[in-house]
Amino acid sequence: MRTGLLTDGGYPYATGESRLWCDRLVRGLDGHEFDVYALSRSAHQEECGWLALPPQVVRVHTAPLWTPADGGGDDRTYGRRDRNRFAGHFKELAAAVCGDGTDFAAGLYGLAELAGERGGLSAALRSEAAVRILESACRAPGANRTVQSARVSDHLAFADLLERALRALSLDWYTEENLGAVDLCHATAGGTAALPGLLAKRFFGVPLLVTEYGVQLRSHYIAGGTHRAPVRALLAAFHGRLAAEVYEQAAVITPGNTHARRWQQKCGADRAKLRTVYPGMEAERFAAVGEGTDTGDPDTLVWVGRIEPAKDLISLLHAFAEIRRAEPAAQLRIVGAPAEGPDGAAYLAHCRALAAQLFPDEATDAHAVGSNPVAFEEIGGPDAPELADAYAGGAVVVLSSVVEGFPVSLVEAMFCGRATVSTDVGAVVEVIGGTGLVVPPRNPRALADACLALLSDPQRRARLGAAARARALELFTVEQNLTAFHGIYLDLIAHGPIRRTPVDDTGDIHPFAHPAETRVAAGWAAPAADRTPSWAASDSASPRPDREVVV
Repeated sequence: MRTGLLTDGGYPYATGESRLWCDRLVRGLDGHEFDVYALSRSAHQEECGWLALPPQVVRVHTAPLWTPADGGGDDRTYGRRDRNRFAGHFKELAAAVCGDGTDFAAGLYGLAELAGERGGLSAALRSEAAVRILESACRAPGANRTVQSARVSDHLAFADLLERALRALSLDWYTEENLGAVDLCHATAGGTAALPGLLAKRFFGVPLLVTEYGVQLRSHYIAGGTHRAPVRALLAAFHGRLAAEVYEQAAVITPGNTHARRWQQKCGADRAKLRTVYPGMEAERFAAVGEGTDTGDPDTLVWVGRIEPAKDLISLLHAFAEIRRAEPAAQLRIVGAPAEGPDGAAYLAHCRALAAQLFPDEATDAHAVGSNPVAFEEIGGPDAPELADAYAGGAVVVLSSVVEGFPVSLVEAMFCGRATVSTDVGAVVEVIGGTGLVVPPRNPRALADACLALLSDPQRRARLGAAARARALELFTVEQNLTAFHGIYLDLIAHGPIRRTPVDDTGDIHPFAHPAETRVAAGWAAPAADRTPSWAASDSASPRPDREVVV
């Protein structure tokens, strides 16, 4: 089977949200071939390079969404007929985004067909005519009240953002040799990542599978950005319409948890298409801790994650001050790295300052764990512990977030057999399933009481930790993830339409243009001793010489 893997800011790049689970998926399904179609999000991401790609990745196509359109895009201008054609399709899309228009799909696919036939879509989306169409749509009767107040600067800002979001329509991926030749498109996120899959289905009938471990539309709502309210409203409306179209056209949608599933249903996803597939995580990495008899320092709480405002370390520090008053021997280890950018560093500095203020008579040096009430330790630093050792160092693992998708650190703690105290956000309750304590977010008193209850009861900690490890091994391993996707792939192909390929200009059909044997991996009949398992692929970050790379 040949699968087109569609990514946005992730695999095969070494940085990005989808890189790890996509790499495990590709390596685990070593009986399949993968063509990767990757959109990159920043110069930094491209500079960091790719992960080492396994042999089953045959082709890699890349395109940047962060560069200006004139940095490599097609800036051809249209003649009168094509300008009128563009205006008609863009009016349909703009009316749907700004108000109650129902022709979003017609406008989207019309623009895609124009781009495929004539090119030049990026220039047209940034043209004066496009801005005027947006302005008229914003002021039309029935338009959203917020977008009616948009200024010219708002129209220009949204036109630029829209061009980047729709840049995938102008790529040369939609041919019989590229996306037209795959058996299945698997979008590893909704939104922009799924756009090539929408066009592959429309032009070639390729079935589309959409996986969302974090709902893209929800992320757009939360992020907000620095733009004015009209621009944010336009962006939210666009991504909402795009999400609805993706869910409508997808054959199967695989949310990573019930929290994501509810979001998708609110955005119009058909319940019959939804199949929850939990992310697969490497349990072996934490086996030594989970299977060991050492339960860690009985007075130590451990927090692990990315240090940013959504993790609400402020509430955790205030809760720990309450814990220290009841248990003077208690310790808190904060193990993580700040989020990228100046805001992440500023938040870490704020947390350190608060710790110093709450515990003025005690140092907060990061290198003397055990002698300080609060220790900040950076993951990946020269003196930092291994991740499994960080969990092993404490008796209770704490999650204090106010916003959370799938709580990775919580599952890691469960693999380690640790009792947990978590805030009730995102998929936390679904993941824990009764094997840990859950409290309301932004409630330091409740967080402190739950931590004290476990610190004072080692037998209860042991019971919860054992139950948590058993649950994690049953639901959240790489093996269960691979088994689920393997079954979905086969099901989609079994129920998918038969696609025949014209072999000449007269339209004569060749019924066996894609024989089954062309999908058999090379060397399938070699003796077992001569075959290299997929997990033993080369560690080199460079693509294989025989892999086609298209930039």
